[in-house]
Amino acid sequence: MGSADVSPQMAFARFVRRAIDDAREERGWTVTDLAAHTGVGRSTVFRWLAGDWQDYPELAKVRGFCAALDLPVAAAFRALGLPDTGSGPWRRGSEGPVEADVRVILQRLADPAVPAEEKHHIRDLLRYLARRPIRRAG
Repeated sequence: MGSADVSPQMAFARFVRRAIDDAREERGWTVTDLAAHTGVGRSTVFRWLAGDWQDYPELAKVRGFCAALDLPVAAAFRALGLPDTGSGPWRRGSEGPVEADVRVILQRLADPAVPAEEKHHIRDLLRYLARRPIRRAG
């Protein structure tokens, strides 16, 4: 299985496992300590470790987790398969219409106020579009 075949759940679980191992080695933290310092609940940490999620983790929690552990948020976003929203073509003002649409879709997928059913519909439609054969004009 190549790196392109790794699911976001597996990649993020590896990222979280490394962060927990480093916090234990460098700071002597248990998962309970980590939860207290990052503001991410123990059950959420264990779900992340198990790759037990369908909807993307709340980005605010991911940011808090990274900030408390002095980890780059961009690394967490890459593990999740998301763009680093603070740089490159995804930055507001430097984007074209396609990038703007993709940014809005990513925001909706990350927004805890958007119902899970709506997120599933968005992802199903994106999968359909990604796998649809391209018809050449002419």
